[in-house]
Amino acid sequence: MFFNKRLGNIGESLAVNYLKKNKYKIIQTNYKNKIGEIDIIAKENDTLVFIEVKTRSSFAFGQPKEAITKNKVFKIKNTAISYLKYNNLFDKISVRFDCIEVLGDNLDSEINHIKNIF
Repeated sequence: MFFNKRLGNIGESLAVNYLKKNKYKIIQTNYKNKIGEIDIIAKENDTLVFIEVKTRSSFAFGQPKEAITKNKVFKIKNTAISYLKYNNLFDKISVRFDCIEVLGDNLDSEINHIKNIF
């Protein structure tokens, strides 16, 4: 479990750096409420982007994005709705759901940004 948490933290840090290099404004990381968690909330131009980061050290267990289950999608969407309502943004901003796959655990890791994953 400790290795998975450490690997996840590395992946999220690499994802944040990637987003910053690509002109995204990071609003919040590891956003949590009573419904669930969103790894990264960022803004690209006029779009609020909710990002799930999936990190793997190898393809032994498949593509990182394959770990996003229907239940996880449900929780992310409902967490995002709650965030939008709480911040009075519901129906006031464009929203998108992305996934950033990180393969590896160092600065040479491969990053695959999938926009509009669900």
